[in-house]
Amino acid sequence: MSDHAHAEQSPGSAPHASHPPTNYVKIWAILCVLLVVSVLGPMLEIRVVTMVTAFGVAVVKAYLVATRFMHLNHEKKIVPYMLGTMLAIMALMIAAISPDVMKHEGTRWENTAAKESVKRGMLLHPGAHHDEKAPAGDHAAPVPPAPTAPAPAEPAKH
Repeated sequence: MSDHAHAEQSPGSAPHASHPPTNYVKIWAILCVLLVVSVLGPMLEIRVVTMVTAFGVAVVKAYLVATRFMHLNHEKKIVPYMLGTMLAIMALMIAAISPDVMKHEGTRWENTAAKESVKRGMLLHPGAHHDEKAPAGDHAAPVPPAPTAPAPAEPAKH
């Protein structure tokens, strides 16, 4: 009787295709290793390595979760197309919004928090940023040393 209980399906449902077995512990271990890589990458303080570890590892982890845990690779072909379409729409939205978000002021708004943050950063690290009005050729020019106070004149001897 129990053999027939599993064979019964609710009306209107499609039969389940058999999924190949997934080694969840192996996937979990891979995700843990990728977590360590994404934490250690920024510690090297190399911008390219930080970007690769942050975004590259995030894409790999998202792929593993989607294909192994969510079994999207076994779904009907429309599901990956829908997922790709949603990701494309999200990328377009970010591309459309980010130019406004990156600015400190616009037509009818002002990002005072960002302005204050930049001011605090400039006060904490003077000379770390170049002058916006400096010529483009002076971008990599060394900063001249700060002028020193002149030594006091010695009294004349008679």
